[in-house]
Amino acid sequence: MSINLNSLHSAITWLLEPVIIVLIAAVVIAVLEAGLAIGERLFGLKQLRKAGEQAVLRIARKRLERADFLARIPPMLGLMATIIPLGPGLAALGQGNPSLLAQAVTTAFDATVLGLLAGIIGLVIGKCRRRWYEDVLVSLETQSTSSAQ
Repeated sequence: MSINLNSLHSAITWLLEPVIIVLIAAVVIAVLEAGLAIGERLFGLKQLRKAGEQAVLRIARKRLERADFLARIPPMLGLMATIIPLGPGLAALGQGNPSLLAQAVTTAFDATVLGLLAGIIGLVIGKCRRRWYEDVLVSLETQSTSSAQ
């Protein structure tokens, strides 16, 4: 039984453009999410305190999942988009075409930067939101404890 590796190679190479498009979208989403987090910090947390503990938990779960998604998936896609062009680039080097290798390495580095950028933004947003929601929940718990006494 033989496997046609050329078809596999073509299919994997075809993945590069969609992955880079997703990485660009992830960076845009991360920047938008950072703007939402800033607005949340400035105005939204006061509204959350008024909404009650269950609303805080429900909203926190959704927003933290989004931040976790941004912190984890784009770096993996960045790694994927880093490895994909290196195969053809190394093959081109073996055929004496270093300019194609240079182009592949540049694409690989760009993809790495996009993935890390979205991941870092998602990580920072997630860390900040966890702390903010914990503070809101503690203040709500303290309020309910003091009003019960």
